[in-house]
Amino acid sequence: MSKRSLTSDWPPLIGHTQRATAAGHSAFRDPGGHHRPGRETRWRRTTPRARRSAEREDAIAMPERTLQQPVDRQLPTDEARDLFSLVRELVQREIAPRAAEEEDAGHFPREVFTLLSESGLLGLPYASEFGGGDQPYEVYLQVLEELAAARLTVGLGVSVHSLSCHALAGYGTKEQQTAHLPGMLGGGLLGAYCLSEPASGSDAASLRTKAVREGDDWVITGTKAWITHGGVADFYTVLARTGGEGARGISAFLVPGDADGLHAALPEKKMGMKGSPTAQINFDGVRVCDARRIGEEGQGFAIALSALDSGRLGIAACAIGVAQAALDEALRYATERRQFGRAIADFQGLRFMLADMATQIEAGRALYLAAARLRDAGRPFSKQAAMAKLLCTDAAMKVTTDAVQVLGGYGYTADFPVERFMREAKVLQIVEGTNQIQRMVIARHLAGPESR
Repeated sequence: MSKRSLTSDWPPLIGHTQRATAAGHSAFRDPGGHHRPGRETRWRRTTPRARRSAEREDAIAMPERTLQQPVDRQLPTDEARDLFSLVRELVQREIAPRAAEEEDAGHFPREVFTLLSESGLLGLPYASEFGGGDQPYEVYLQVLEELAAARLTVGLGVSVHSLSCHALAGYGTKEQQTAHLPGMLGGGLLGAYCLSEPASGSDAASLRTKAVREGDDWVITGTKAWITHGGVADFYTVLARTGGEGARGISAFLVPGDADGLHAALPEKKMGMKGSPTAQINFDGVRVCDARRIGEEGQGFAIALSALDSGRLGIAACAIGVAQAALDEALRYATERRQFGRAIADFQGLRFMLADMATQIEAGRALYLAAARLRDAGRPFSKQAAMAKLLCTDAAMKVTTDAVQVLGGYGYTADFPVERFMREAKVLQIVEGTNQIQRMVIARHLAGPESR
């Protein structure tokens, strides 16, 4: 055992094999299963002097681990490096050890999201004025990558929560933000985003859920589909029709999760991400006050598109996390597995597969970070977000499939995590706009709108 500090060079999860087991025990919880901080677990800004003091005084025992291909992260500040130390510690102790067992059982790790909120990690790209982390998107996305590499249910869940906060953070009034954002960003609340419907997926502007004005209230009626965190969320950002047909008749609302008339259907039975509940949400005359309408009437679709540009970058980062985890497992296996008297990693055909996998991951990471830096600089990034979502999720599907091939018959069994990675990667080509939609978005930026 060696002592390492939260703010020292604790090795990253991504870049080495982290096989999930059912035997891991949390160092943050007492035997009764309750959260026991014991030490400061919330990331916060520190001065260089305080940081050095923490490095000396806040050392903790961690097992030694061997890195195979550590990711060279170009983090912009000391704050970001401190943040990653905390993320990696939480990943090692709280997320990765139970990922395989809990995914197989379909367990939603609400306790992990509570811990992430308590640690200041659910509001990273938002203003500290309301409990956020004031972090640039290039840092936030790399945190998502780390979380998704350990368990996609967590990484994607954080991305969806961030998406559900976007409307209020970007378009809400100061009064609305003061009233609701602290709880959403750091108060333990978990959000969901309600845009898709059973009959309107890619064609989101044709949504049918209605919000009818009655005095100072709105009454919402309709059904939303494919809602991540459906049935477990504390609040829902809901897009509903308040006017005529088309995009200009849609408005956005912030709906409490316990509102009368709001009901979740049974969760969908999915190929992967079994620990993340995805369900239809039924609005049966749900009444919300006008103070919960976000933005102007008819502005909802523009708000939704703005959120999706950022959300697509979150999906891209999650995809690279899953791909990196699959590559790490393939590398570990290829260097240990021996056939014909030598490690299979010595055979050129397999070496070329590994090289291609690593190259796709590096290209995807570079693209999503380039798009994030455009966003951080206040420049247009819609085209680059679509490109990143397209490239990264297609790469994740290819890399995870190749990882199964590297492991051969073992890769097709649940004894190794690569089969789970492959099943999870598929959904990333679908959510936040299918990859066919991404190609349409990119083409419109290149050649203009399609002629009618």
